[in-house]
Amino acid sequence: MTVFGTNIVKEFERLPDHKVFGQVTDVVGMLIEASGVQGSLSVGDHCDILARNDRRVCCEVIGFSNNRALMMPFGSVDGVGMGCRVEISASDPVIYPDVSWLGRVINAFGEPVDGKGPLLSGKIGYPIHNAPPLAHQRQRVGAKIDLGVRAMNAFLTCCKGQRMGIFAGSGIGKSTLLSMMARHTTAEVSVVGMIGERSREAREFIEDHLGPEGMAHSVVVVATSDESPLLRRQAAYVTMAVAEYFRDRNNDVLCLMDSITRFAMAQREISLSMGEPLASKGYTPTVFAELPRLLERAGPGAEGQGTITGLFTVLVEGDDHNEPVVDAVRGILDGHVVLDRDIAERGRFPPINVLRSLSRTMPGCNSPEENAVVNRARQLIAVYEDMAELIRLGAYRRGSDPQVDEALHYYPALEKFLAQDIADHTDLATCYQMLYKILDMDGAPASAEQPSPSAAQAPEAGSAPAAPPAATPPAATPPPPVPAGQAPAPDKSEPPKAETAEDIDDLGGSVPAEEFHDLGESVPLPVPSFQNLPEPPGPEAEPKRPDEPPADTGADAGDSAEPPTSPTPETPTGPDSDPNLV
Repeated sequence: MTVFGTNIVKEFERLPDHKVFGQVTDVVGMLIEASGVQGSLSVGDHCDILARNDRRVCCEVIGFSNNRALMMPFGSVDGVGMGCRVEISASDPVIYPDVSWLGRVINAFGEPVDGKGPLLSGKIGYPIHNAPPLAHQRQRVGAKIDLGVRAMNAFLTCCKGQRMGIFAGSGIGKSTLLSMMARHTTAEVSVVGMIGERSREAREFIEDHLGPEGMAHSVVVVATSDESPLLRRQAAYVTMAVAEYFRDRNNDVLCLMDSITRFAMAQREISLSMGEPLASKGYTPTVFAELPRLLERAGPGAEGQGTITGLFTVLVEGDDHNEPVVDAVRGILDGHVVLDRDIAERGRFPPINVLRSLSRTMPGCNSPEENAVVNRARQLIAVYEDMAELIRLGAYRRGSDPQVDEALHYYPALEKFLAQDIADHTDLATCYQMLYKILDMDGAPASAEQPSPSAAQAPEAGSAPAAPPAATPPAATPPPPVPAGQAPAPDKSEPPKAETAEDIDDLGGSVPAEEFHDLGESVPLPVPSFQNLPEPPGPEAEPKRPDEPPADTGADAGDSAEPPTSPTPETPTGPDSDPNLV
């Protein structure tokens, strides 16, 4: 009875001193035109239409045309006809939140829908269409906030007052991820807005995913997909108004909204009903004007106020991440989390693609050691993903690339780290300690290089793969002193050098290529000389018999009259012995 009495007194205080009436002049689809009230209304104001059987239809003014107010109902237009009476109900629609709203479920008007009795009305009214704080009055983002999800805490660290978007197609797990963060977060208050969701999922999200533990510090605003576009859009505004109430109480609020795409679709339906032209892929210009007005309401408050950390899901139509709404929201927010359908299909939840996701407060919010371990894990995941197809096909052989071998060693543990059950909770400090242990870094500074599983250092990016490591030779001992009068012994520690082709042949044909690299510096091969090769016999020359005396060559024989006593050398075979090369 105390709640009823308090609310009645406050309602009496809010009654206007006069009323303005009008009448319906036209109804086209969901659009209602009224005359006689255009001088007392503005865009966004609410009014009631007395329909058949004294049913009151609440409407919102969305525009004006030809001295008439253009209105759209929050419900059905059944019973609304020409001449129906129009009453101005609230020129400035507001809600009156209270701390007792924690643990309750409300609709787009701030009314309870959970069957737990009436809500206590607060003293201060918060406008539904409120403006965000001025930029120069806002504080900067605060310290890191614990969301309880390992992938978010480690790879996509979020700070108090930051706004992040969760981008995913339908059925990948956006609502499940939101419920995990609402249940496990360290924020003092959670405000959850379910915009345009399936009515079947409302109780499942509240009772199964969120649970009593999450509901104890949460307020849930619900507007299902079967409700009018005005209700779906207003539910998003009411969600932000409730979050602003707790922010003004100097609380750190986590605002979760699912989804911004449903809000944009509702605004598109409203704009098309009033004849607004299209801008991009069926969306009107008003859609892209309303998105920043809604999203900018989240963030740090002014001096002496708390923060609103916003996590907004974005339904990616057709898995197209360049779709207009997706691209517009990504440019407004302070980071994006991409849920990958391929990761979800192979059974890893939450299916966060850490390589395509980004938090704009990193790396400034982390220490150098934390940034080092996160960057190290990202590099290993990136190397594995680049070679994933070859690895699955069995085309990659271990030992071909030390970087890939290292990624193969650590990747299963990293995948296990990113997978997490709904009821599992991991705080920020534990997340980093787990990464240190997985990567064998033990909190080492960023400058320390970590050895791979095969004890081989990974080459730098873009360099050629290193050769397999050779056995480490024993340390050389200094030679003993040389006695007087004795020549020093040759140094046998230097590798032999091949000077001629015969020396190279003496090395053997079965020497592996690796041993040639171990011989020291590169060995210069002798260039074949063609000056000492014998002249080939002419085409008409006849072979001489061994017992035939030498012929007199005269002046062409040169200074020596003696014929060559040695037999004619054999012409070597091979490509260097071709006579045509002379």
